[in-house]
Amino acid sequence: MSAVSKDAKRMTTHILKRMKDAGEKISMLTAYDFSMAKIIDDAGVDVILVGDSASNVMAGHETTLPITLDQMIYHACSVIRAVKKSLVVVDLPFGSYQGNSEKALNSAIRIMKESGAHAVKLEGGEEVLESVKRIISAGVPVMGHLGLIPQSIYKFGTYTVRAKEDLEATQLKKDAKLLEEAGVFGIVMEKIPAKLATEVTKSIGIPTIGIGAGGGTDGQVLVSHDLFGISKDFNPRFLRRYLNLYDDMKGAVEHYIKDVKSSDFPNEKEQY
Repeated sequence: MSAVSKDAKRMTTHILKRMKDAGEKISMLTAYDFSMAKIIDDAGVDVILVGDSASNVMAGHETTLPITLDQMIYHACSVIRAVKKSLVVVDLPFGSYQGNSEKALNSAIRIMKESGAHAVKLEGGEEVLESVKRIISAGVPVMGHLGLIPQSIYKFGTYTVRAKEDLEATQLKKDAKLLEEAGVFGIVMEKIPAKLATEVTKSIGIPTIGIGAGGGTDGQVLVSHDLFGISKDFNPRFLRRYLNLYDDMKGAVEHYIKDVKSSDFPNEKEQY
């Protein structure tokens, strides 16, 4: 590991830029609660994303659309209390920034003031540029998100790979440039062809974080519950499960039930 991230006492947007320039890859994972955030931060991940994927992972919704700004702030507060080094980025949820830059600014300010987070993330390119610029003008760091943007799933109608056709790929490259010029500190690129993601990464001076976008980006992000194998039903090609906690935890609960039923738990050493 290079000294860029290793020597940092606290991760910042400036350090992420230095990591890109030095060729050091950026690690990013989601967290929605204190316990998970503490584990991930203690492990040394560079960026923690309080994602609107909490809508799916924590609340069981089919999409990210139902989660509210208040709920995102609640999750962000929980994460921030655990974090000592990682940069914490919080998603602006659906309806909190689209089509109204004043509302976007107010939403971003609420997240920053009420949670203590370090930055916000929002989805889209040219169509949200006014909101991006207004938030940044207030001193709030913004991360962009291009490619498959889950908040627009009903517009797309599918979770398939985006920007495979020339027209959409050209627009994505344009959007990346526009976001960079607007002042975003980084861009997540989700589920796009690896060749395109690599091209975009080389064409801009800010870090890119990929998810299902190949290895040519400046970093990678995964949903922690997927990485740990807590979730079982989500199996995209880009996901690598590092543990199988679903089965391990289920087995532990079954063992606990058996011990309770048989009066094996608690034993004499486990009582007062």
